[in-house]
Amino acid sequence: MSPQQAARLVWYFDFVSPFSYLQFEAYPELMQTAALRPVLFAGLLNHWGGKGPAEIPAKRLQTYRYTYWQAGEYGIPMNYPPAHPFNPIHALRLAIALDSSYEAVKAIFEFIWEEGRSVADEWPALLARLHLEPAAADAMIAAQRVKDALAANGRQAIDRGVYGVPTFDTGRELFWGLDATDMLLDYLADPTVFDEPEMRRIAELPVGAARKS
Repeated sequence: MSPQQAARLVWYFDFVSPFSYLQFEAYPELMQTAALRPVLFAGLLNHWGGKGPAEIPAKRLQTYRYTYWQAGEYGIPMNYPPAHPFNPIHALRLAIALDSSYEAVKAIFEFIWEEGRSVADEWPALLARLHLEPAAADAMIAAQRVKDALAANGRQAIDRGVYGVPTFDTGRELFWGLDATDMLLDYLADPTVFDEPEMRRIAELPVGAARKS
């Protein structure tokens, strides 16, 4: 993958997502060159009419076990926060206020998912990690430009067809989820991977049956 290819990538994520944390930590070479775009996962779910893994009781447990197991497979330290799901909006706005820099996003992710700490209950500690005074930080995340930027990120994601996090956007194709990272890397090495006959056929595959609304 060339630096020019990586520079075109956009990465949509939400701090509430353990899969976002794992992808961020597992592929720093991608994260340090991609445009990091915080989005509210709940907003994507509301738009597409879906449910998050943690909103389905049986899937919630499976997701927690699976992501913790995956962290071990990747050698990534992981400790779940005290409660999940949690409201990530202040953390998302904080990242935007800090220009969604790699360093700021990494610090927030690791506070939540490596150290297993609560953004709501330990907000001052997170701000101290980022060398921010509480009053200044509160003003930053309350700024209209920050709120507008988060909303704009969500609209942009939806316009591109993003339905979940984490998602990489190459400008042409979307790659959702940690498990799709190898496919993304293959695509970056050879964009014709989706031009194979069967790839073209399944892209136009008709719907054979649909559930009633």
